[in-house]
Amino acid sequence: MRGDERGDDVGTRRLQTWLAMIVIGIGLLFLGIAGLFVYMSNTAVPLHSRQEDVPTSVQAPPTSEWAAAVEHARHVVRAGIVDQNLPGVSIAVGVGDDLVWAEGFGWADIAQRVSVQPDTRFRIGTASVALTAAAAGLLLEQDRLNLDAPIQTYVPQFPEKPWPVTLRQVMGHTAGITNDGGDEGPLYGRHCDRPIDGIDAFADRDLRFEPGTQFRYSSFGWILVSAAIEAAAGEPFLSFMRQQIFEPLGMHDTLADSSTAPVAGAATPYFPRFAADPRYGPDVMRPVDYSCYAGASAFLSTPSDLVRFGFAMLHGTVLRPETVTRLQTSQRLASGEETGYGLGWDIETVDLVGAPTRWVGHDGTSLGGTVASLIMFPERGLVIAVLSNTSYADTESLAVSVARVFTSR
Repeated sequence: MRGDERGDDVGTRRLQTWLAMIVIGIGLLFLGIAGLFVYMSNTAVPLHSRQEDVPTSVQAPPTSEWAAAVEHARHVVRAGIVDQNLPGVSIAVGVGDDLVWAEGFGWADIAQRVSVQPDTRFRIGTASVALTAAAAGLLLEQDRLNLDAPIQTYVPQFPEKPWPVTLRQVMGHTAGITNDGGDEGPLYGRHCDRPIDGIDAFADRDLRFEPGTQFRYSSFGWILVSAAIEAAAGEPFLSFMRQQIFEPLGMHDTLADSSTAPVAGAATPYFPRFAADPRYGPDVMRPVDYSCYAGASAFLSTPSDLVRFGFAMLHGTVLRPETVTRLQTSQRLASGEETGYGLGWDIETVDLVGAPTRWVGHDGTSLGGTVASLIMFPERGLVIAVLSNTSYADTESLAVSVARVFTSR
């Protein structure tokens, strides 16, 4: 055999060896992943083995008018908790002008076996945006904010970009501002006394697209909105929220989270230990400081307080009806396409009693996973808030299921 043929043969065998090693390595990797899923599944301990075992605490017995609906909804929520393996859930339902149901389910703290009460405070994550939008609405009514003004009018520390960026675009998530990366955001380990203290984390980044041409959610954008509110109000953002929104609406259990001292009556926050799925069991969430996120994510609340807030939006008790409509109307892109999102409000349609029904509201995420849902059905005068103390809880499906119960009676 000639030398060049021997060389080709050796090269072929080496290639075959390397390919075999790659195939074996990929196979071992898949086996390892599959084994990990099997291990995590087999070692996951149900927090509530049966629906009947889920502890509950009700604020007050429902009136006879709503007793049957509440009993049905109670079974729906318990089933959802067991199916998702959630530590704790709290829910409130308002119809017309009345808070007709408020109940806590499961554990506010697993280790201490502290049960969820109707007034247990939960992190509401990005559902904070809806509350912040109301503050912006007040300033719009007072002509202290202008939706179509450049954001630098109120926050000059935010550098100008290749295109103008308006307050409307920032509030509607069409400004192209970057987002925080879910559970690995750069601001969770920092403390900010004012919203403006957090904008250096994203201010110099390029826009993701020309403003007005796409819809992309940005928590960073609502830090900017918080800073604009503070500037226009001429007082600290959190003080304005407390004095102008929370106190007038009787939202006494709603306040900013604290990283320096425990908040009284707050549920322990959890995070799925594997695959962003609560069914594999929870770990206590790592320490997080939400102060830099301000009106984008910083608030704790209760479902009852969120229902009170929803009533205020429905009945025009904090904002004029036309202002609420303005905030809750879908924005349009330059192409004319609707985004399905207003100015701090999500807009969806679900089937209720066999008919497509519009709802407005906001889900809340904490470290990238849902922990809260506030939904309002304006045509039915129905407001539902569902909160959980673990990320990646499907609170929205629970809220919609309960809405179906209360509209099918």
